[in-house]
Amino acid sequence: MFAPFSLNLKGRLHVYNRPQVMGIVNVTPDSFYSGSRTMHEAEIGLRIESMIEEGVDFIDIGAYSSRPGADDISPQEEISRLSKGMAVLRGIAPEIPVSVDTFRADVATAAIEEMGADIINDISGGTLDPGMFDTVARLKTPYILMHMRGTPATMQQFTAYTDVVADVVSDLSVKLRRLRLAGVADVIVDPGFGFSKTLEQNFELMSGLEAFSSLDCPVLVGVSRKSMITKSLGIDPAGALAPTVALDAIALTKGASFIRVHDIREAAQTVALFNLLNSSNTH
Repeated sequence: MFAPFSLNLKGRLHVYNRPQVMGIVNVTPDSFYSGSRTMHEAEIGLRIESMIEEGVDFIDIGAYSSRPGADDISPQEEISRLSKGMAVLRGIAPEIPVSVDTFRADVATAAIEEMGADIINDISGGTLDPGMFDTVARLKTPYILMHMRGTPATMQQFTAYTDVVADVVSDLSVKLRRLRLAGVADVIVDPGFGFSKTLEQNFELMSGLEAFSSLDCPVLVGVSRKSMITKSLGIDPAGALAPTVALDAIALTKGASFIRVHDIREAAQTVALFNLLNSSNTH
């Protein structure tokens, strides 16, 4: 099911022949999973070192918690937190590709031009900052286009779909066309599990994940320790590792190019087994 893909990172073309593990670093005090929160340089450094040791391919760093009910912070505070996190990250891992999780064009500009980030990961898919698409085009950076309706505070009011898979694919397709017209060459699509989706709709999306291959872009899946797991099973995020691995494995068999995770070792092992399965199919 895996389709090789390429990304232009800072003028160099990189080709990927297996799914990539994207590790989560939150320089926030209030992300939904407490195990991912790192606010101090020493904590950030330890987290990044252990991720590299466990086999991370990409790192996704965010300074604005998008969980429902999280505090809004100013762009200045977001940039300040990101600068601290990126300085530690680049000190330890100058070469590893880094995406910055932000929906603000000004923050995206600072992250790429001043902090050494490679990719912009926008949970709002361009809806919360109308300048984002043009900014990404100007920065000549890959862009992760996620599906969400409303804002992190209001998104769960916008879960009415005719057919969640078809509607999300259609919405991403329209935005993809706008990005192409703006001049953005590399786009990764993210169905937005947990964002403006009911529990049932999250599972419908996973079941129909193959439909996203019609967009002809790498597909990123982020379900790690999310409420689609915890609420469905009646557990808390700390106990959600095994079911996360199960869903990531399913996502890989349905064509995911990236799995975005809190737990690197287990995700890297999942990808390794998937690759063995894939190579046995081609013999």
